[in-house]
Amino acid sequence: MNTTGKINLTRPHQFFALGFGLGLSPKLPGTVGALAALPFIYAASQMSLIGQVILGLFICIYGVLCCDRTAKELGQKDPQVIVWDEVAGFYIAMIAFPFQWSYLLAAFFLFRAFDILKPYPISWADKKLKGGLGIMMDDILAGIAAWLCVLGFSTLGIL
Repeated sequence: MNTTGKINLTRPHQFFALGFGLGLSPKLPGTVGALAALPFIYAASQMSLIGQVILGLFICIYGVLCCDRTAKELGQKDPQVIVWDEVAGFYIAMIAFPFQWSYLLAAFFLFRAFDILKPYPISWADKKLKGGLGIMMDDILAGIAAWLCVLGFSTLGIL
């Protein structure tokens, strides 16, 4: 964790941007941080599809704002400690699917694979977009790609 600014989890935007502190994990902060999506995914599983989408929009829009501000305060373009983008991506990968182990594991591993490998257009968003939108968009796209795969597996009866 090499930041020029100071981390302060009492500041709400940093608390969320750092995935409730999970982004401070010394090993695999993005993978660990994505787990902060689980309470949102569970809550969403009790909602209508419209409710899930509205919550997802809130997570993404708030994420752009809090990640942008936190990155500026820490003096880095996309600090590893910021994991709200992973929260959003994993959440997106689970929209409309049941809160069941098979779906959770498939969505989680597919999302992380797309996030790490960054095939096009995820790589384009990662390189070209700046600020909070740049931090968030590659993970949003990775979440959408994972969602499409989970949908395909579900449709084929694999999940």
